[in-house]
Amino acid sequence: MSLSYEEVAAFLFAEARAQADKRWTDWLAFYADDVVFHVPAWDDDDTLTSDPTREVSLIFYPDKNGLEDRVFRIETERSSATIPDTRYNRAISNIEITGRKENEVEVRFMWTTHAFRYNMVDTYFGTADYVIDTSSGAPLIKKKNVVLKNDYVHHLLDVYFI
Repeated sequence: MSLSYEEVAAFLFAEARAQADKRWTDWLAFYADDVVFHVPAWDDDDTLTSDPTREVSLIFYPDKNGLEDRVFRIETERSSATIPDTRYNRAISNIEITGRKENEVEVRFMWTTHAFRYNMVDTYFGTADYVIDTSSGAPLIKKKNVVLKNDYVHHLLDVYFI
């Protein structure tokens, strides 16, 4: 199954909307069981780290279990990072299809998230590269690599900021 540009954009918008609406079960359904979710850190030389098993990452989950655990903690208030609650929205722009394989679409886009917490508005922004698997009929994210361009954050970084 091949996705058109419009279908890719609709998929990305729907994932962002599920997250912004805090429909966590719906949000998790966008991810393959073997998804690699990575937010590399910037090293001292202003270069991104590349190996999450040997270098520091801002967020790294080698599969969906990590995302499911994070959502469990958010939903059950077992996460100090989400108390008090944070209001946020992610905007997506400059969507590009950067590659295609038989059952995969590679996508890059820019994003900005505005978050309101502690009576402050914080802005996060960057780029994201997704590999979307189309082999099962319903598209699923197999790889999510997010570059946070403003990595000096005031609070703990969480999945909903990116």
